[in-house]
Amino acid sequence: MQVTPSQLKELLTLYIPKRLPVLITGRPGIGKSDIVDEAADDTDHELLISHPVVEDPTDSKGLPFPSPDGLTAKFLPFGDLERALSARRPLIWFLDDLGQASPAVQAAKMQLLLARRIGEHVLPSHVTFVAATNRRTDNAGVTGILDPVISRFASVVELTPTIDDWTAWAVKSGVPPALIAFLRFRPDLLSVQKTSRDIENTPSPRSWGFVAKTMAVVPKSLELISHAGSVGEGAATELVSFLQIFRELPSPDAILLNPDTAPIPENVAALYATAAALAAYATEANFDRVMVYVDRMIAGGLREYSALLVRDALRRTPTIANSYAFINAQGGEVGKIIRGD
Repeated sequence: MQVTPSQLKELLTLYIPKRLPVLITGRPGIGKSDIVDEAADDTDHELLISHPVVEDPTDSKGLPFPSPDGLTAKFLPFGDLERALSARRPLIWFLDDLGQASPAVQAAKMQLLLARRIGEHVLPSHVTFVAATNRRTDNAGVTGILDPVISRFASVVELTPTIDDWTAWAVKSGVPPALIAFLRFRPDLLSVQKTSRDIENTPSPRSWGFVAKTMAVVPKSLELISHAGSVGEGAATELVSFLQIFRELPSPDAILLNPDTAPIPENVAALYATAAALAAYATEANFDRVMVYVDRMIAGGLREYSALLVRDALRRTPTIANSYAFINAQGGEVGKIIRGD
């Protein structure tokens, strides 16, 4: 069953407190680990991340150690197993890249996942399992997961990234407005299935995150080289072309200086760029001027772009909701936009 990032996060926050294990599948770099991390924070759990691909079966069972009389032996837990067994607070034990692990390592997890014990060692009741894996078709070294292991999860879901969820995260995380505007303009480039075995990156939420970090670092002369190294040459070429449009638009300062006469773009790419840039510049103090421009956009039949502008502004600066201009606008079209009418 396919789920969006927001749906997965909601599912995890419901399942984790009930100790129901979840297996998440999906392409590399789409945010599986990040969502588990956020769910741990939301449910007040510590997070223990294991990588079964580099484990030995004994990591899930412990090492045999003889008793003083030399006639018997017990398995002594160590590493991640010991940490989980000794956990005093609610804990998510996250098995990342489970599908890349050997069958022997996967089999060693079965008793832990279902019986919540290994030998004489019993997991505390406040430990919950979550696992993630890429798919066989993702060229990620996944040979599959044993059916008995799969059946030990309460739910198996496939994460599919969406532009709405990504932009909601990007706005809150301070991603450059130009990149947000570009991916809204070209949402099909958010995550692209890799079709070759060449050693190169392809577009994914993770690789766009690297672009966001390098945009302020590289000069224009190296933009194509840098961004191509993160998301591939095709996507990078489109991004660099979009950035040229973005940089030629009137600055947010110029728009807010004369919001009742500043030009409103006619080009779709420029509209996305203007909405993202102005949203990043909006504050509680200048939102009255932003609203003048927004009202003109709505009057011109550009409700979709005004909706993006207002929602992004609120995500970046929640105190805008306290401004007189925002409160006054709730009875009109902007109020409908915020309510999703």
